[in-house]
Amino acid sequence: MSRNIIAILRGVRPDEVLEIAQTIADSGINQIEVPMNSPDVFDSIQLLHDEMKDFISVGAGTVTNIDQVKILEEIGIDFIVSPNFDPEVVAATKQANMMSYPGVITPTECFSALKYGADGLKFFPATLLGEANLIALKAVLPENVPLYMVGGVGPENFSSWFEAGATGFGIGSGIYKAGDNSTSVARKSKLIVQSYDEANK
Repeated sequence: MSRNIIAILRGVRPDEVLEIAQTIADSGINQIEVPMNSPDVFDSIQLLHDEMKDFISVGAGTVTNIDQVKILEEIGIDFIVSPNFDPEVVAATKQANMMSYPGVITPTECFSALKYGADGLKFFPATLLGEANLIALKAVLPENVPLYMVGGVGPENFSSWFEAGATGFGIGSGIYKAGDNSTSVARKSKLIVQSYDEANK
C-alpha cells in the first residue's frame, strides 16, 4: 500500500540515517526527506540514495537555492521540498528531472508554483492555513494537484484534513526528532501509519 506520507528526518546523522530510514520503511512509509539543516546532510542523502533507492523515494527538504539543487541532482534523488516558493529553485529542480514540492500558503503562491512546474504543493505551516481555507482553495486549484500538509498535522487531525481535501502529509517530530533511536521511531511510525489508514478509509 502506498501512503502519501513524507517522513522528515530533520537532524538525522549519517551514522544513523540508514537504520532510522529502514525502520520507517518497515512501518509502511516509503517517502523519506532529509532537510538541508541536518548534520552532514549530503552524506546522509547519498547513503539513502545508494542503499535504499530501490524501495523508497529519497528526497531533500528545506532546499532554498539552486546550488543545493545542483548537488542533489548529482546524487540523483527523487524529490525536493522547500519551505517557500522560489521560481529559480522550482525551475532548476524540474530541469534536473526531480519532483518539486515548494512551500505555499496563498492562492497567488499556489498558482505561481504550478506555473513554474511544481508537481505538488506543500502547505506550510498547515496550522496557518487551516482546514476551512484549504476547502476554499480546493475549489479553484487544478483537481489532481497533490496537496501536502506540513506543520501541526498528526493523528489527531488527519481525518479533518482529508475531509478538507488534503492529499497527504509531511511528518517531522511525529516520526523522528534528533536523538530518537530506532525503537522510538518504530513506535511513532506505527502510530502515524495506523492513524493515516484509519482516517483515509
